[in-house]
Amino acid sequence: MEFADLIKTPKLDGVFLHANAANATVEGTLCITGHHLLLSARQENTQELWLLHKNIDCVEKKPSMGQNIVMGGIITLKCKDLRIISLEIKYAKDFFNVAASLEALSAIQNAELDYPFFYRPMYSILEDGFTMFRPELEFAQLISGMSMGGASSPNVANISICTSSTSAVGSSSIPHPLQNGFGLDAAAALVGSSVSACEWRISHVNKDFGVCATYGATLIVPKAISDEQIALSAAFRDGGRFPLLSYRHENGATLMRSAQPLSIQGIKRCRADEAILNLVLGRSKKGFIVDTWGKGKSNTETDLHYSQWKKVNRAIGNVSYPASILDSFAKLIEACNDIGCSTDKWLSRLENSGWLSLVLNSLNASCVVAQCLDQEGSPVLVHGAKGLDSTLIVTSLVQIILNPDCRTVRGLQALIEREWIQAGHPFASRHRYSCYTPHQMRNKNSGATFVLFLDCIYQLYTQFPCSFEFSTQLLILLFEHSYFSQYGTFMCDSERERHELQVHTRTTSLWSYLNRPDVLQTLLNPLYEPNSSVIWPSVAPISLELWSELYLRWVIDQRNLATTMAQIHELVTREKELRSQAFKLRKQAVELSLEVGAHVNDVDNA
Repeated sequence: MEFADLIKTPKLDGVFLHANAANATVEGTLCITGHHLLLSARQENTQELWLLHKNIDCVEKKPSMGQNIVMGGIITLKCKDLRIISLEIKYAKDFFNVAASLEALSAIQNAELDYPFFYRPMYSILEDGFTMFRPELEFAQLISGMSMGGASSPNVANISICTSSTSAVGSSSIPHPLQNGFGLDAAAALVGSSVSACEWRISHVNKDFGVCATYGATLIVPKAISDEQIALSAAFRDGGRFPLLSYRHENGATLMRSAQPLSIQGIKRCRADEAILNLVLGRSKKGFIVDTWGKGKSNTETDLHYSQWKKVNRAIGNVSYPASILDSFAKLIEACNDIGCSTDKWLSRLENSGWLSLVLNSLNASCVVAQCLDQEGSPVLVHGAKGLDSTLIVTSLVQIILNPDCRTVRGLQALIEREWIQAGHPFASRHRYSCYTPHQMRNKNSGATFVLFLDCIYQLYTQFPCSFEFSTQLLILLFEHSYFSQYGTFMCDSERERHELQVHTRTTSLWSYLNRPDVLQTLLNPLYEPNSSVIWPSVAPISLELWSELYLRWVIDQRNLATTMAQIHELVTREKELRSQAFKLRKQAVELSLEVGAHVNDVDNA
């Protein structure tokens, strides 16, 4: 298929653009390419439109009638970044051609035709984002209790990971992942320490993705567990998602994630699965299995065979399938876009959307798990249904609460790589449709789980505004790029699909762009002060805030907020400069005082 076959009118003059951000109308020339919709008035200081077709969630047509004849009409584009854009076209033929072209181009589902495969950056790549967060390096740092974040932590010492179940290569440090062409094979060969210290090992049992289609090819598993036991445990769990290491707290308590056990008649236990969890217990007398799906909705481990594990139910909400989260998100955005309703009606619609309840429950479940790890020192296994949605929200938030490194730019990137991308969250399926696509037209695999996760980070940010290195602008960028992007980071549903399409070699990583010094500077929080402590958020309903910076940014003018943030940045920068000057002056005063003292001594001696 050629893009030209879908573009019936590639260029059209005299199109009026109406956008809900500035309530302004712009007349210009409309151009449709294989991946973009462009509209320009070809004048300075005028609004222009540059829109990826992938950003279009819904196309609505409203013909203009005259004497029962279509005279043209308005095409309304409802976008995944929450914008609503209207294109007013004068003539009927052009109206139908443009609408049909945009409907066809925005509905293409062949991943190899997506823009990341055609995009070529106009800047030099300083860091390859696809090699920054190798599983070997990330989990080596994770288990050693050192700071994570890929290339930000070039040396790792005393790592308790073996490269195989029977041997370990002695090494005291791992080079920077980009140093001297250091690659995946070298990482696997160098990760490790003495055999007696090894508790975990690198397994390639899933190298062909046959054990679990949604896990990566490189996995970190308990050293005493064989690959055969892993395969048996995978067969016991939904989708093959056996218990896998997610995080190791500084006190040694481990956080695991998995899918729920399968409901198979005649099979009520799996000794290999039990062995994995018993090994994770270590010296702990008990562990916790936290179910995020809902009591009675998911299968759980039997008390008889998991006697040392206490079952805890912390459902995120009444979510019977991932699309329920998207339904809630759609109701939220519908309420946010209704600027004409009364205050009471708006508050009622906000409550009825159930979105803030999902946020509250996600934070509540995460705090429960964090307390088990931090305060009781007990291992925790988190699961819920297939372990692709609510499970990942909880395990990710737990790490942000407990681990200060996850509150940095690199740390958050590493967390998203480990817990979402490499962990098999199906971004392509979940984000194929967004909140504007009518409910009956979405498939059951659609969702807004990642948006819910980002909203939870925003809630933590509002309660601890000085503990995050990044600003909320980074969260908004992640929201946008997870739906539509010129980068390949969030493409496909799993590592297997990305491997088949050679995403790592044929596209550019979003992390390569975000970590450029000029871009990174715009994403930093001017109020950031490193905080090594655990941050315990309030989970009282009154503590939640509507993320207006995202949900209302096309409804309410955000320029005042931008101006305020610029002023804060200027004040903080000036304060740091004055601190530096004061330090230099104090140093000079001490030096002068010493010189005067020496001079007085010389005079007295004379």
